Amino acid sequence: MRVLIACEFSGVVRRAFRARGHDAWSCDLLPAMDGDEHHYEQDVIPLLDHGWDMMIAHPPCTHLAVSGAWKFKDKVEEQKEALDFIKRLLGAPIDKIALENPVGIISTKIRKPDQIIQPYEFGHDASKRTCLWLKGLPLLVPTKYVEPTLRNGRKVWANQTPSGQNKLGPSKDRWKLRSITYEGIAEAMASQWGGEL
Repeated sequence: MRVLIACEFSGVVRRAFRARGHDAWSCDLLPAMDGDEHHYEQDVIPLLDHGWDMMIAHPPCTHLAVSGAWKFKDKVEEQKEALDFIKRLLGAPIDKIALENPVGIISTKIRKPDQIIQPYEFGHDASKRTCLWLKGLPLLVPTKYVEPTLRNGRKVWANQTPSGQNKLGPSKDRWKLRSITYEGIAEAMASQWGGEL
């Protein structure tokens, strides 16, 4: 199966599909973090009609996620462009599409997600609510639940502060580190949506 992993520089999802024999390619404006040759360093839009069987898209959430809601009034044009990009991805001439993004305005401006998943449902001691908008694909089935620990009377996962916030400190690469797909989720996508060839 030919699989396009849109807006992915890390290669995590691409590698999971390639390990199962699929002709998977990632595409991002950034170079491939793993240096793999199966990566297009460009805008993904011109690639959408190149005969893909499946696309898994990870569009930037900078102007869409509720974590930045306090800036929404200053981002009207940026949000419009981001939503137009989402619509183009979801409307691509590809039979099987999964688009992932954190909780944000896609739910109110385009449509509600088909599923919301968490890394702790796929073997990771981490919390990060991730929405999936699906076309031609079933819901992902959780593979391994990780229990939270009790800290200061609250249930939290390893990537959280006692108040429940992400404990990754401010840095110029914070957005990049937070955007990388958890391997357990990538493995579930590849095994459940792609299977072995």
